[in-house]
Amino acid sequence: QVELVESGGGSAMTGGSLRLSCYAGRYGVSSGCMGWFRQRPGDEREAVAVLSLDYGIPYYSDSVKGRFTISPDKAANTLYLQIASLKPEDTAMYYCAAGRLSQDSCGLRTDFAYWGQGTQVVVSS
Repeated sequence: QVELVESGGGSAMTGGSLRLSCYAGRYGVSSGCMGWFRQRPGDEREAVAVLSLDYGIPYYSDSVKGRFTISPDKAANTLYLQIASLKPEDTAMYYCAAGRLSQDSCGLRTDFAYWGQGTQVVVSS
């Protein structure tokens, strides 16, 4: 059983920053494809940052490029999402997901095999 546990969400002001964490336990963050996704009420879940762990190649959605940074800590089995210059439209539930996808398949997609329960981010203006 793969368990992904997100943390680090909360309330922040516009222009502030947050760091989200996804603890992957025994699944680890050394291979495959992992990413961060968000879902606003009434909207579909979208991929915002995905990382090819084998090749270290990140993919970012246009809406977060330049503000979000995805990175792994292999020793801690944790995937991070550093969020800077927060905007009210970043308010959403953020999820971590993982899958044993090849480099050619890793990207801004949402059909990952394993998902966490999510952590809420609220940005106030």
